[in-house]
Amino acid sequence: MDEKASLSRLQLSNFKLNALLQITLAINENMPVDQLLEKFRSILCDDLNIGKVLMFSYNQKWRRILMSGINRIVADGIRVETDLQYYKQITNLTASLNPNLAQFDTIIPVYHHERPIAYVIIGDIEEEGLGMSPTIKHLYFIQTLANIIMVAIENRNLFNENVRQEAMKKELELASRMQTMLIPNPATLPNNDHLQVSAYYLPHFDVGGDYYDWIKLNDSEFCFCIADVSGKGISAALLMSNFQANLRALTSAKLSITEIVNKLNTKVIENVNGEKFITMLIGFYDTECRKLTYINAGHNPPIYFDAAKNEVSQLTIGCMGIGMLDEIPKINVGEIEVSRNSKIICFTDGTVEIENAQHQAFGTEPIEQLICKKDSIDHLIDNLIDSLDKHKGPDGDFFDDITLLGIEFK
Repeated sequence: MDEKASLSRLQLSNFKLNALLQITLAINENMPVDQLLEKFRSILCDDLNIGKVLMFSYNQKWRRILMSGINRIVADGIRVETDLQYYKQITNLTASLNPNLAQFDTIIPVYHHERPIAYVIIGDIEEEGLGMSPTIKHLYFIQTLANIIMVAIENRNLFNENVRQEAMKKELELASRMQTMLIPNPATLPNNDHLQVSAYYLPHFDVGGDYYDWIKLNDSEFCFCIADVSGKGISAALLMSNFQANLRALTSAKLSITEIVNKLNTKVIENVNGEKFITMLIGFYDTECRKLTYINAGHNPPIYFDAAKNEVSQLTIGCMGIGMLDEIPKINVGEIEVSRNSKIICFTDGTVEIENAQHQAFGTEPIEQLICKKDSIDHLIDNLIDSLDKHKGPDGDFFDDITLLGIEFK
C-alpha cells in the first residue's frame, strides 16, 4: 500500500513538473496568448478531469479570457466586481448570492504584488481517475499555473505597451520637428530699417495648438498672424498645421483681409465640423504708408504702444473666433497709422493665464509696463519671458502653450 501510494505521488509529481515545463517553454517561445490559455485548459480539463473552467483576467478592465464546459448565458451572468472580488483565498463554494456560481465548486483567486490579476472558477471535479484527482491539495498547483500564465501575459502586455509608447514618442518627436519647421525661425524674422520682429514659442506638449507666422507679400507689405486652437495636443497641432497652409495660400491670392478671414472660417468648419475653433489676430502692414490693418478674431487683444502719443491700447476690433459658426455674422476691420518706434506684443492665453503660488494670473499689466520702455523688441520679449518664469516660481509649470510675437516699427 505504501509502495502504491509512493508511486502515485511520484506520478503526480512528474505530472506537475511536466505541466510546469510545458507552460514555461510555451512562455519562453512567446506562444500566442490564446494558445497558452488552451494549454492551461488542456491541463485542467484533459489531465485533471475538471469539467467546467471559467477564467477572468484584468487588463484595464475585467474580462473573460477562458471558458470551457460552461453555458455562455451562465458565464455572462458572472461579474468579477460583484461576485468574485471579495474572495482572497481559494474557496470551496457552498452557497452564493449569484445562482450562476452554483454550477461551480471552487474559486481560485490569482494575486500578483498583492493585487488580483485573475480569477479561475472550476466545477464538475471528478474525484477519481488515474491518481490525478483535482482535490483540494491540487488547487494550489492550479493557482500556481494560473499565476505563472497571468504574470507572463501581463509582462507581455507591459512590453507591448512600452513598445507602443516608444513608437508614439518617436512619432511625437518627429511631429514636433515638423511643426517647428512650419513656424518661422525667430532668426529669420525681419530686423531692418523698417521693422524689428521677435518671437518666442514654447508648446506645452511635444506639439501644440499655438501658432505665429510672418509672411512677406512684397517689398513693402507684410502679413503677420498669431493664433490658438481650442484644446491641446496632436489634434490641435494637426488643425493648426492645416490652418497655416490655408492662411499662406489665401495671402498669396491677394484677397482682402475680410475675405481671408471668411475663407479661413469656412475651411475650419469643413475640417472640424464645429468640434474645435481657432482664435487669431491677423494683421497687414505697409512700410511705405505706415498703415496697419488688422482683425482680431476672438483672440487675446495684443498690446499696442503708440510712441508718438506715449499711450498703450489693445487691438480689439474684429469678430468672433474662427470656426465657431458656419458664417461669421459681422467682421470689423481695425486700422492704425503707425508712428515711429511704436510696438506691438501679441500673445496667446497661456501667457497671461499662468498663475503664481498664490493662484494669481500673470495678466496683461506686466506686458503694458514693459512695452513702454525704450528697450529693443528682442530685449522686451526676453524680459517678458523672465517675468513669466519669476511669476510661476521654481515649483510652477507652464500649463498651456506659450507664444509671443513682438513687432517694433522703426
